[in-house]
Amino acid sequence: MTHSPLAPLRHRLREACAAAGVTTDDRAKLVLAVTLLAEHAGRPPELSTHAGEGRLAVTLRFPGPVGQDHRNALPLLPDAGDGATLTWHLPAVHDTATVPEDDELATREEMLALIARADAVTQEQRGLKHELAETNSGVLAMYVELEERDEQLRQAHTVIFRELEDALRPPPPHVDAFDLAVHYAPSEPDSPTGGDLYDWFVLPGGNVHITLVDAVGHGVTSTRHALTVTHAIRTLALEGHPFHDLIARAANALATIEPDLMATVLLARLDPVTGEVTVANGSHPRPVVVTSAGDTELLVPSRVGRGVGFPDPGNGSLVRRTLAEGDLMLLYTDGLTESRKNHQEGEARLLAIAPRHAGKPTATVPGALAAEMHDVVLHADDTVVIAIRRRP
Repeated sequence: MTHSPLAPLRHRLREACAAAGVTTDDRAKLVLAVTLLAEHAGRPPELSTHAGEGRLAVTLRFPGPVGQDHRNALPLLPDAGDGATLTWHLPAVHDTATVPEDDELATREEMLALIARADAVTQEQRGLKHELAETNSGVLAMYVELEERDEQLRQAHTVIFRELEDALRPPPPHVDAFDLAVHYAPSEPDSPTGGDLYDWFVLPGGNVHITLVDAVGHGVTSTRHALTVTHAIRTLALEGHPFHDLIARAANALATIEPDLMATVLLARLDPVTGEVTVANGSHPRPVVVTSAGDTELLVPSRVGRGVGFPDPGNGSLVRRTLAEGDLMLLYTDGLTESRKNHQEGEARLLAIAPRHAGKPTATVPGALAAEMHDVVLHADDTVVIAIRRRP
């Protein structure tokens, strides 16, 4: 698994916040702000923290001043002061807590809290606008002002969620036996969030785990639902639960937490020694294999599974396929095959088109494939395409 050079800095921040009782959403904004500043500076800054009197003080010291424009763009603004030394004061309102040791697990926990808070603010604003719309014309000016503030908030959320989506779509893990690549495109160019999400990481035993989720709905709520599913499955997988039980376990665990959550789920487990790929499918589009000779194959389970939030959730029967050297496997969400509103036609087109792209470098295959499949778009939807090729 690839570790960010900023992971130790983030871990120190999280430990300080957890010990002081800072809320998870405040912690998330602080960690994101510090990460952006450290990336801009090109190296981790000097960090000091102090807790007392119901507050946590966090101070960063940089070798040079940080411009005001850059500070104003942060999701959590520091106190006014010297541009080279930035300080935040955060209220401590909870009991002490613990945070995951794994940087990516901790990031997902923070993103869940931040997205949930944004979702709650959005719902509150919708309720307030509805109430104002039903009042007399004397509050029309207030309604117009609220619309302007809502647009400002929406623009700010767009910037933050773009940053979050970059953090939530990790780069391919390095595995000697496989080349991995991904393409993601939102349903609309200016859409801040979507319900299609993937996760991939190397397990302690050396196998590669891939999760692909398509949450029902659009916008912030669907992003939160997709993140919740990937977070749950990553946790269960790292705890060592059997692969064939992961979808059902995640569904049962989330049933009471997110009763309205519905998502299709596809899991893949890659063995770098044998080249074997094991697939668990919960109501998701079926993967495609293109052999080095140009033949195509749909990986169809003998017993169909159901996704999270569906009746009797689980993956049905597993599908196992050993990739020969040069073989290519494609995992994708339905946005790839349903652009013309006909899933069967889209699947047939994918099987016909895929061999034409199989000979290209793996890194270019997902984007090129999506571009040709989307030559005609009658139904726009978020799209994820993942390419897996076994190296010679």
